[in-house]
Amino acid sequence: MKLPSLLLITLLVFTSCKDNKTTNNVESINYSEEKLDVTTSVYPENISNIFDAHGGIDAWRKMNTLKFTMEKESGTEITTTDLHNRYSIIETPAYNLGYDGEDVWLLKKKDDIGNLKPKFYYNLMFYFYAMPFVLADDGIIYEDVEPLRFEGTSYPGIKISYESGVGESPEDEYILYYDSTTGEMAWLAYTVTFFTSEKAKEFHFIKYSDWQTINGLKLPKRLSWYNYENNMPTTKRNDLDFINVVLTDDSKGASSFAKPDRAEVVKE
Repeated sequence: MKLPSLLLITLLVFTSCKDNKTTNNVESINYSEEKLDVTTSVYPENISNIFDAHGGIDAWRKMNTLKFTMEKESGTEITTTDLHNRYSIIETPAYNLGYDGEDVWLLKKKDDIGNLKPKFYYNLMFYFYAMPFVLADDGIIYEDVEPLRFEGTSYPGIKISYESGVGESPEDEYILYYDSTTGEMAWLAYTVTFFTSEKAKEFHFIKYSDWQTINGLKLPKRLSWYNYENNMPTTKRNDLDFINVVLTDDSKGASSFAKPDRAEVVKE
């Protein structure tokens, strides 16, 4: 043993005896070698449990690309989204609609594209479909609310609001209602404020009850929109199915979402 180490030990023993104190050994942990679960320190426990019931937020964040197809009366609609940068493209028989990270762009294939509102619609279905994981985005405020009681079942609720300046419509509010037994998402109540600067007072309702597991994560197979009255769901209005779902850690790259030469940048 080297002399400096011996002198240090002697000094520590002498000091301990002089003060007549008892010391307890504390196990030293090398945190650089520990696998830490930080999810519960970032999100409230109830929303963390919902993420876990759907495969886990860590697994979701390993994914890079989400693609799904909807069969509508107007034709097949295919949505592809870069999960980290939120680049997106929607392909339909009448138009392609995309977001390249800076601009929303529209490429018309037909003169008549209906009453499409491009800046409102370009990421709308992605957000509905990627629930509950999009509720882990930055700038979100969580708050417990009264349960939703529907057809004899009570669903606990978490209200989601956004910090000022977050997204296209920071005044939007959501309430996620979940199954208290399974922890799975059951309902989404949401307001629409895109067309006004004021907070909306009316909640719309979507039921989440039919799931499919894609790459280890539980995502919707069908969404059911409900009629509503006094901020409560009443009767089913329509269903929307999602097919050919692809969720992968492969990245398509920014060039896949770039504005085509013939497309126009959408201002509103």
